[in-house]
Amino acid sequence: MKRVKLFIATSLDGYIARSNGDVDWLYTDQDYGYTNFLETIDTVLMGGKTYRQVLGFGDWPYSTKKSYIFTHDLQSESTDEITFIHHDIPGCVRRLKKEKGKDIWLVGGAEINTILLEAGLIDELWIFKMPVLLGTGVPLFNSSKSETWLQIKDIEEFDSGLVKMIYHKKLT
Repeated sequence: MKRVKLFIATSLDGYIARSNGDVDWLYTDQDYGYTNFLETIDTVLMGGKTYRQVLGFGDWPYSTKKSYIFTHDLQSESTDEITFIHHDIPGCVRRLKKEKGKDIWLVGGAEINTILLEAGLIDELWIFKMPVLLGTGVPLFNSSKSETWLQIKDIEEFDSGLVKMIYHKKLT
């Protein structure tokens, strides 16, 4: 079965973007394992706000992957590259996990992260802690209704001060 991997950077105080959605504080000085990670996935998932932000960066960077965008915007029409999902997010992800192929990258943001966490559908969390305190912004997760315990799988420190931590669901 495919695994859903949340691969995302956060500030030390747990924000994935500034309040206005800006991510100008993210490091771009090196790869931090991004290229190798991309080789392990064939599908990307993201919310509508994250999708609009990615579009602002230029060409669609995931053209070689299956892309699913979860959005309330019913005006969005699917293309060959991108499928828009407007309902039953957990059901859609459960079906995707059963398909053959590589793993699934949960790009974010907070709303979709929370929905999939509460549904028990995130298998690994690849958290890249940036050495910055933003004070306010978009959280990694919205208020979760349930407590989730994780186990550390790997940790790596970089000279830049960034720390990569990989967690997986704690077995009970």
